[in-house]
Amino acid sequence: MSVKKSVSVFLFFVCLQAVGWAQSDTKSLARVSKMQGVEVYAMCEPVREYEVLFDMNTGAKAASVFTGGVVNEGISDKLGQFVKRVMKEAEKKNQQVDAIVYSNGKNVVAVKFKAVSTTENKGMAKVAKLNGYEVYVMNEPLRDYETAVDVSTGVKAKSYITGGLVNNSVEEDMGQYVKRADKEAKETNKTIDAVVYSGGKRAIGIKFK
Repeated sequence: MSVKKSVSVFLFFVCLQAVGWAQSDTKSLARVSKMQGVEVYAMCEPVREYEVLFDMNTGAKAASVFTGGVVNEGISDKLGQFVKRVMKEAEKKNQQVDAIVYSNGKNVVAVKFKAVSTTENKGMAKVAKLNGYEVYVMNEPLRDYETAVDVSTGVKAKSYITGGLVNNSVEEDMGQYVKRADKEAKETNKTIDAVVYSGGKRAIGIKFK
């Protein structure tokens, strides 16, 4: 084999490896949205190192209480309330908050990033899974995808039964979306890789390209 051909083969395999690395690097990664100027990491973990400034319990939701559980906020509404409470507390403490991180339950933490912000890491997060599916909550997958199914939610049983005093957590709401997306996909003979929630009271089941 000539030197020129050997170099060409070597470069070919290097390109293949680069593509593989690029694909693996974007798996389960998303870019989050902002609310009131802060990044919101819901059911995902920032890739940047951070320090926790303080944490807060989210408590009961006013809209659900006032309507006896018949009207229950969407996930985006809940996250908006979390941010509002965190920013109010940060003002009292005279602290600069870069983001809020919600993992599970009804607790959020206010954080400040240690790492320098770059175009590569700003707003980047590693998402969680529910029932085997990646869930993208108020964030956008880095990988290209197509919509397979469209689902929505109605009144939440827990909130209705308790008159709004006990409200679904974000992951419970996402659990419902995942369950419905999975059911819809199976009924229509489709395959989904993840569930994406962008706002309101609907989500989509997606298939990565």
